[in-house]
Amino acid sequence: MAKNEVADLQFSVDRSSPVPLYFQLSQQLETAIEQGKLSPGSLLGNEIDLAGRLGLSRPTVRQAIQALVDKGLLVRRRGIGTQVVHSQVKRPLELSSLYDDLEAAGQRPATQVLRLETEEATAEVAAALGVAEGTEVRLIERLRLTHGEPMAYLRNHIPVDLLNLDSAELETTGLYRLMRGAGITLHSARQSVGARAASATEGDLLGEVEGAPLLTMQRTTYDDTGKAVEYGSHMYRASRYSFDFQLLVRG
Repeated sequence: MAKNEVADLQFSVDRSSPVPLYFQLSQQLETAIEQGKLSPGSLLGNEIDLAGRLGLSRPTVRQAIQALVDKGLLVRRRGIGTQVVHSQVKRPLELSSLYDDLEAAGQRPATQVLRLETEEATAEVAAALGVAEGTEVRLIERLRLTHGEPMAYLRNHIPVDLLNLDSAELETTGLYRLMRGAGITLHSARQSVGARAASATEGDLLGEVEGAPLLTMQRTTYDDTGKAVEYGSHMYRASRYSFDFQLLVRG
């Protein structure tokens, strides 16, 4: 049976604040989920009890919970109650592996290798890797999961002679870690982030309905000699994933 972990947590609301009470509560619940204080599968408990503890109305508590249901962090299950699903992954925009970032965040990453083969480079891939169109390159296609649920669909192309890979290795660690283990120094990358609606096939892969929002990312990674060593084209579930930006003011 799922554990009710929320009873062990302390929440507080500031009634003098202009921030709505429901939002204050939802933010504290979200923080508890992100920090692992409310683990996936744990029950949030009875709305009446939570409202009584905080001296809030049931509609206020219900609104706070609904905000997290809408974010995909909680789910209401008939006969069970409100349950924590997972925390959303907030990934910093830096040259790092998704696998390493998930592992560091305690997200228990897993990988399914869908394709590992050689193919001719399209114009897009050739331009990114700096090779002639039609040159043989290696395609790595994977599904990345956390807590047993799909989160990202990853397509990577690398030069065919860059390093030897097999599916077993790719299912137990990240591509960048394998590159570094082979003595490749990752130095910099050019990256673009976007969004679009999921196709039916993409929705099936990622556990979303057709038309659901997906975050997209294209990245070309270079080694310390300036040679392109990887071109990635990735898709992420917007309900499970976001990018964090740090912006600086130019002096």
